[in-house]
Amino acid sequence: MGFTIGGIREMRSGTRRRGRGAGATAVAEYTGLWGWAVAPGARAAAGACSCGDSACAAPGAHPLDFAPEVPPGATLTMATEAWAEVPGASMMLPAGRTFDVLDVAEAAGRRALVRMERMGVPLGPVAVTPAGRTQFFVAPGAAAGLPALLYRMGWDDADLDLRALGPGAYVTAPPSDRGGLGPVRWLRPPAPDTAAAPPQARLLLGTLAYICHRW
Repeated sequence: MGFTIGGIREMRSGTRRRGRGAGATAVAEYTGLWGWAVAPGARAAAGACSCGDSACAAPGAHPLDFAPEVPPGATLTMATEAWAEVPGASMMLPAGRTFDVLDVAEAAGRRALVRMERMGVPLGPVAVTPAGRTQFFVAPGAAAGLPALLYRMGWDDADLDLRALGPGAYVTAPPSDRGGLGPVRWLRPPAPDTAAAPPQARLLLGTLAYICHRW
């Protein structure tokens, strides 16, 4: 895949400063402060993806296959140089490395978040997407272990709007736009004690499953 010629011109003329400024700063925060890799991602406008594939299955919601990731630990200078090559790209975080993600409907996620905060449940970063999903960052392995965890908790037969994202999946990082629908936002931003070591999924899953079942 690659950017369309028109898309490149538009991005370079309108967003180069953002790509080298605010965008690169945000990338450097994710890589240098939180220790996460950042992959340049496609953008979408009017349903069309900047990757140039007219049949794109995930417009504005996937990494660009021609652009390398900015690795964990990258400095602001490294991030600036990397992002200058993909002006206007969104920021995408690979799951399955430092974290997996438990993804639920936004309303259920917000309600569960309030309950878990009141209960003192350990929490990592939590994001909300413009598509109406809440994403809880948890320790790696959640995606592979989710069926067994739900079974042990007695939720394996329930029809739950709950899924886990692990190796091979990417989530859009705030404040990037996802799918042309608007920005992803943090409900609980990363913190030094949780970004590199988010909680185990089992600590959150009981409450999330319960709320999803009742919602």
